[in-house]
This record gives sequence, C-alpha cells and structure tokens, in this order.
Amino acid sequence: MNYTVTKYPAGTFSWVDVASTDMAKTKKFMTKLLGWTSTDMPTGEGMPDYTMFYLDGKDVAGGSPMPPEMMKSGMSSMWNSYVTVENVDEAAKKAEELGGKIVMPAIDVFDSGRMAGVMDPTGATLFLWQPKKHIGSKIVNTVGSFCWNELYTKDLDAAKKFYSALFGWTYDVDAKSGYVTIKNKGRMNGGMMEITDDMKGAVPMWVVYFTVEDVEKSVAMVKEMGGTVHMGPKEMSVGKITMIADPTDASCMLMEMSVAPEEWVE
Repeated sequence: MNYTVTKYPAGTFSWVDVASTDMAKTKKFMTKLLGWTSTDMPTGEGMPDYTMFYLDGKDVAGGSPMPPEMMKSGMSSMWNSYVTVENVDEAAKKAEELGGKIVMPAIDVFDSGRMAGVMDPTGATLFLWQPKKHIGSKIVNTVGSFCWNELYTKDLDAAKKFYSALFGWTYDVDAKSGYVTIKNKGRMNGGMMEITDDMKGAVPMWVVYFTVEDVEKSVAMVKEMGGTVHMGPKEMSVGKITMIADPTDASCMLMEMSVAPEEWVE
C-alpha cells in the first residue's frame, strides 16, 4: 500500500502541528510515542525554533512553542489542523464573508508556503495552507502518521454549510449516529460530530488522529510518560480509539485500525 504523498488536492487536510506550552516535553513525549525523529529549525533572530517531526525520514508533523500572549490567557497546548488551498488570501477572505473570522492574517512562511488562521462560525479554528516548497505531511494513514481530522461542534448544520461553501466539501451522514464523514473530491477527508451533554468540557475544535499499531500498548506508554488518557480505549467500527494528552495537555486521538487505511492515490 502507498501512503506517501507528493501533492495534496485543494480542500484536503495536509498538515498538523502542535503549539506547546513546553515544547521540550511535547517533543520528548511524541517522538517516543509515535517513533518520530525531530529537527529544530531556526525561524529568525529572537524567534523560537520550529520543530519538524519525521517518520522514516519523511515530514510528518510540526511543532512550536505557544506564543506568550496565548500562554498568559491560560490556554493549554493544542494540535492544529491545516487544509491545502490554492490561494490563502482569497480563501481567508471567503471564510470571513461566510461568517467566519480571520484569527491570523495571511503570512509567508519563508519559501515553504503561505498560511492563515480562520475560525468557523461555530468557534473552531483551523489553518489554511498554500504550499510552495512544503506540501505538508509526506506520509499519511499509516502507523505513526496522522490519519483523520475531526470537528467537534455545537452546530453541525452551520459547520457543514460553512465548510461546503469554503472548500467544496460534500458529506455522508450516518442515519443512526448522525456522524458526518467529510468528502473532498470523492475522497474521505475527515469527520464532524456534535458536542453532546456527556462530552464534559468539550469545546468547538478540530481534533487530530494518529495511527498506532496497538492502542493498549500506546495507552500504557502515555501513562508511563506522564500523559493523560481522557477517553477509551473504545471499540469502533473502524478500529479502536482513545483520546490522550501529553504532559503539557496537548490532546489528540490515537487509532488502531481494524482494516487497512485508504491508500493515497493522487
């Protein structure tokens, strides 16, 4: 099976990175948990390094220290999801016209690409990525890489309408559970679910899933390394999942797939 990526169609989740209150702790935790290696890349004088994570030598995720103003507000570490677009400036403007907010104006990231941050009308933030030299993750849907991006929202209808207009996404809705599967140009591209009363403390957000070989072993590692298990492990139709957090409280999902994930075909 081929899980190597050389190009992402517009509208596809293409990158994930973490903003951490203690990048050294996050880096130590994630590299051991998922078998990554890492390199700290300078971003300019007086600026924090950006950490690139690698799986089998391929770009798989990134990370950087959380900006001081965000830390002062009491925010915990968080994983961010990125969607590839053809033109960041136009996409950010469109998001605003559709009722969203621009939370980070478009900026160039050296010769890697151009990015902006937007918040949808339900309060969830994600990033737009216009690639230049950096396409995003070069390996997906396999053990150690991200495999799914999922929206928690208090207004599914508003979220579906917004993202459909912004990215051209279509949806399959499970008649029993109401779970929404996102499709981009016919390819499964993530999911959406409504925040329910039993999801205490849940806020509108995009959640990142990483594939693991054995969820139970991964959960044991999380506990040994001072992380937290927020949910599960839980059996699902596609495999076994759990929500965990590193010692800085950066939350993500781990998934042990019961069937081979979708091959990447460009």
